[in-house]
Amino acid sequence: MKEIIQQYLEKYGFEALCPKAVLFDMDGVLYDSMPNHAVAWQRSMATFGIEMTASDAYATEGARGVDTIRMMVKKQQGRDIDEQEAQRMYDEKTRQFHLMPEAPIMPGVLELMKQIKDCGLQIGVVTGSGQRPLIQRLLNDFKNYLAEEHITTAYDVKRGKPNPDPYLAGLKKAGNLKSYEAIVVENAPLGVRAGVAAKIFTVAVNTGPLPDESLIKEGANLLFADMPSFNLQWNHLFHQIYDLR
Repeated sequence: MKEIIQQYLEKYGFEALCPKAVLFDMDGVLYDSMPNHAVAWQRSMATFGIEMTASDAYATEGARGVDTIRMMVKKQQGRDIDEQEAQRMYDEKTRQFHLMPEAPIMPGVLELMKQIKDCGLQIGVVTGSGQRPLIQRLLNDFKNYLAEEHITTAYDVKRGKPNPDPYLAGLKKAGNLKSYEAIVVENAPLGVRAGVAAKIFTVAVNTGPLPDESLIKEGANLLFADMPSFNLQWNHLFHQIYDLR
């Protein structure tokens, strides 16, 4: 693990990795919600004549919903639609999603957050969603670890993942931190690409059906099979980081 951290530092010319915050993605990381999202995407887009598969939903996870819709419409119908039309379509996706059963908190997350807090680090969330009910649920479920001012949503940026903007906004909300002062936790290729583009040490947790390679090729610094595995390794990672300082 020390070698991986050292490679990260050398890549960007940083002297040390000095984490003050951990920035979590939401869907597929904090909640086991991606199966619900996949169904909601398929059902809602079908009403607009757009074929969207479960694989499409996982592959585009992390991007702003309106950006995904504009891309799919252009690809399948050859039309350029504005953000307002895309938002109306996304509203239907939101409606379908809220008809689904409530997604459970991802196993291992609460334990991991407790360890992070005990280490004196701040916790933030960087999500491509902007749905108020989901933000309120975050605040209810993680009230001991998360404050609203540390949540970055689709409405905080003009360019969503895979651009670095969401995680750069997350750094700003965490107290104008530098890239080497945070750790990103992601489960999706576009999210990993965004974290890496922001030059943040990025941990991928493969909680979905995509192959590990889809996360590794985007530049993930570390890869875990699930959140409990990352939870078990947190203290080791934290001490390895500080051994190199």
